[in-house]
Amino acid sequence: MDLNLSSLDVCDELFESPEIYRVVVHELPQGTRLIDCGIDAAGGLEAGRLLAEICLAGLAEVSFVPMPAELWSGSGVMVTTDHPVAACMASQYAGWEVAGEGFFAMGSGPMRAAAAQEELFTRIGHTERPDVAVGVLETGTLPDEAVCNQLAEKCQVEPAALVLLVAPTRSLAGTVQVVARSIETSLHKLDELGFDLACVSSGIGTAPLPPMAADDLAGIGRTNDAILYGGEVTLFVRGDDDRLTELGPKIPSCASSDHGLPFATIFDKYDRDFYKIDGGLFSPAVVTLMNLDTGNSWRFGHTLPRVIHESFGTK
Repeated sequence: MDLNLSSLDVCDELFESPEIYRVVVHELPQGTRLIDCGIDAAGGLEAGRLLAEICLAGLAEVSFVPMPAELWSGSGVMVTTDHPVAACMASQYAGWEVAGEGFFAMGSGPMRAAAAQEELFTRIGHTERPDVAVGVLETGTLPDEAVCNQLAEKCQVEPAALVLLVAPTRSLAGTVQVVARSIETSLHKLDELGFDLACVSSGIGTAPLPPMAADDLAGIGRTNDAILYGGEVTLFVRGDDDRLTELGPKIPSCASSDHGLPFATIFDKYDRDFYKIDGGLFSPAVVTLMNLDTGNSWRFGHTLPRVIHESFGTK
C-alpha cells in the first residue's frame, strides 16, 4: 500500500478541475507543485473534503452529515475508514512542525511516512520510499522554495516530486480538514495509553462543522471544541474485554482535568502554550469500542452541547 501514490490519485481531481474546487495551483521554479486551498484561493466545502481525504492518504471517505439538533443545528463531518492506522496515524496526524525563515506550519499527510522522522513510526510501521511525496500544511502562508527543498530532502524525493496542499485553519477548507480528525485523535489517545493500534480494524467518526472563525487562533479553538465536546467515534477492535473496559474510560476527552471549558479559554489559561495543556484532553467527546472477537461493545464519554454553543457563538 503506497500512501503517497494513493493520496496523489485524489490530488488529481484538484489538478484537473481547480476552478470547480476553487483552488489555485502553483508550480515553483524547481518543480514543486502547491495547491492553495484557502489562502488566496476561495476554497470551499468540496476542497476541504478532498483536502481531508488527501490527508488520510485516500484511505478514508469524508462526507457531510446532519448532527443531533441539541448538539449543533448545522452539519458535521463524517470519516469512515477500514485502514485507520495507515490513514490516520501514518498520514493524517499533524506530527511534523515545518519551519523556515518567517514560515511555520503543522505538516501532515503521507509525506510523513516518507520522512519517518517521528518516533511513532517505530511502533506503527507504514514507512515508505515513494517516487512522489504529498503533504498538507496548516498555515496562512504559502511555503517558499527553501521550505519545499527542505521537505523534499527529508522525504528523499526530488523537489519536482513534491506536492503540497496549503490552507489556514480559519478557511472553510482548512476547518473541514481539521474537524475530520475525530478518529485520528482517538487513535492517538489509545497509543498514548499503550494499546496496540494493530488491533484497531475500522473506524467511524463524526464531529460538528463550526462556523468559520475571524482568525486562525479562534479557528483553532472552534475546531478543537468540535472534536473535544462534539466528536463521536466508533472503533472496531480486537482484544480482551477486560483490557478494553479498563482503557475505555480513559479515552474520551472528559478523562482530562482540563475538560469542560472552551479550548480558547484553556489555551489562554496556559499562556497559549499547547505543551502545557493536559495531553489527555485531545480526544473525542465520545468513544464507542466494538469488540470483533466477542461481540461486546461499550460507550464511553459524553458530548457537551453547552460548550459547543458557547464556542461556536450560537445565537
